[in-house]
Amino acid sequence: MDYSGLAEKYGTPLYVYDFDYIKSRYNALKSQFAARKSLVCYAVKANSNLSLLKMLANLGAGFDCVSIGEVKRALIAGAKPYKIIYSGVGKSEEEIAQALNIGILMLNLESSEEMLLAERVAKSLGKPAKISIRINPNIDPKTHPYISTGLSENKFGVSVADAKKMYLYAKKSEFLEPVGAHFHIGSQLTDLSPIVEAANIVSDVVTELLAMEIDIKFFDVGGGIGITYENELEPDLYAYAQGILAALKGKDLTIVCEPGRFLVGNSGELLTRVLYQKTGEKGKRFVITDAAMNDLIRPSLYQAYHEIKAVSNLNDETQTCDVVGPICESGDFLGKNVSLPPLKSGDLLVVKSAGAYGFSMSSNYNSRTRPAEVAIEDGSDRLIRARENFDDLIKNEKEYL
Repeated sequence: MDYSGLAEKYGTPLYVYDFDYIKSRYNALKSQFAARKSLVCYAVKANSNLSLLKMLANLGAGFDCVSIGEVKRALIAGAKPYKIIYSGVGKSEEEIAQALNIGILMLNLESSEEMLLAERVAKSLGKPAKISIRINPNIDPKTHPYISTGLSENKFGVSVADAKKMYLYAKKSEFLEPVGAHFHIGSQLTDLSPIVEAANIVSDVVTELLAMEIDIKFFDVGGGIGITYENELEPDLYAYAQGILAALKGKDLTIVCEPGRFLVGNSGELLTRVLYQKTGEKGKRFVITDAAMNDLIRPSLYQAYHEIKAVSNLNDETQTCDVVGPICESGDFLGKNVSLPPLKSGDLLVVKSAGAYGFSMSSNYNSRTRPAEVAIEDGSDRLIRARENFDDLIKNEKEYL
C-alpha cells in the first residue's frame, strides 16, 4: 500500500480501510451457513461509517444495532428494516417507539422491565412488538473482563430461569410477539468451546419454548469471533458453524450471527506521522506522534496490543520505545516497548488492526479533531469521512455564547 501517497493526499492521522478484505470476510462467514437459513448482522458499533454500512447492505447483510442512532445509520446506508436487530440494555420509551414504527426485525430485550415497557409502547402504537430475549448462559468467555458479557456478574441479559418467565408472559400478551432467542457471551473470542457450550444451553431453552407453542424463528448466537492482533489464532469458521449447527439438533430456525471485529478489525490501519523523539533521563525512548488516545483508545482502555510498523528505514537496527501521543495524559500511548528503527520528524508509522473500535470510540478530548477515513476498494482510494476542523468542534456551542 502507498502509505506515503495516502498521507500526502489526505493528511494524518488517517484511518484506512480495505473494503475488499471486509467483503471477503463477510462472504467467508456467510458461506459456512449456506445449507441453512441464516442472517449475518454486522455489529454496527465496531465501525459505523456510512460507506462501510452501505457496502455491507449491498452484500445482503443485516445489522445489529445498540442505539437508535445506529438503527438510523443502517437505514440511511440502505439496510432493509426487516434485517435490523435493536439490542442494548438501556433503550428509552421513545427509542422503542421509533424502532417499532420503523418495522425492524426484532427488539432484543435484556430485562423484564424493558419487556413491560416494550409492551406498553406497542399497545399505545396499536402494533405488536416482535421480540427476542437475551439469555445470559453464565459461561466464561475467557476474554478481557471489559468485553465479557456472558457471566451472571455482567449487566447483560437475563438468567435462563428469568428468560423462561419472560417468554411465557410474552406468549400471553396481545402486544408482544416472541420470535427469537439470543445470547452473546463476549468479544474477541478465540476459543470456540464457550460459544458452543452457550449455544447448547440456549438451544435447550428453545426446545422447551417450542414445546410450549412459543414460535421461536430466530436463533441468534451473537458475535465475538476473535481476530489476530499479535499471536492469537483465529477460530476455524467451519468448526464454529458446525458447533452451532450441532447445538440446534435439527431445529428449523434461522441462524443469526452478529460479527463486528471479525469483519472489520484487520481491514483497518491508522496512519500517523512522527512529531518528535525524546529520550528520558533513564534512557527511555519516546516516539511522539500526531495520533493519540482520542484517535485510538484501545491501548489505554484495554491495554490492547496493536502492531506498529515504520514505513521507512525498515532495514535499520531497531530500538525499543514507547509510541505516545500529544494528549496531556500519562495514559496517552499507542504502544509500549515497541521495536522501531531510528526515526525523525515527518516519518510515517502504521498502527495495524485498527478497523474495529478505532474511529467509533474516538473523541474530541483536548479539543482535538478526529481523523479522516479512507476506503481502498478495487485498487482505488476514496475519502469516506472528511477530517474534522475546529469549526466542527464548536458549531453546537458558539450560538449560545
